[in-house]
Amino acid sequence: MSHPLNSAIEMAIQAADKSDEFKDLPGAGKPLEFLSNPKDAVIDRLMKENRTKPLAVQLKNKISALRQALKSETDESARKSLMKQISDQQLRLDLELEALRKYG
Repeated sequence: MSHPLNSAIEMAIQAADKSDEFKDLPGAGKPLEFLSNPKDAVIDRLMKENRTKPLAVQLKNKISALRQALKSETDESARKSLMKQISDQQLRLDLELEALRKYG
């Protein structure tokens, strides 16, 4: 069942296209990012609205921050603790990436 405004919208789009209003839009001729994988569109939108990132990205950022902290740490016990945290986070990241490959 189509929406009652579909024909009006289509006419407006055609009129704008004829008058070259779409000529110099950024990304012209390229697929829309949010439509590249429609099954993820809702999740992507929710994540964007809530200003969150996928778990894999969060884990990579955390590992990077821990490695930076490790570079400047001089206390041996603190360094060991940081290395353990890096190892734990790296394992979580590897498991997350494997799950994405298998089920994503």
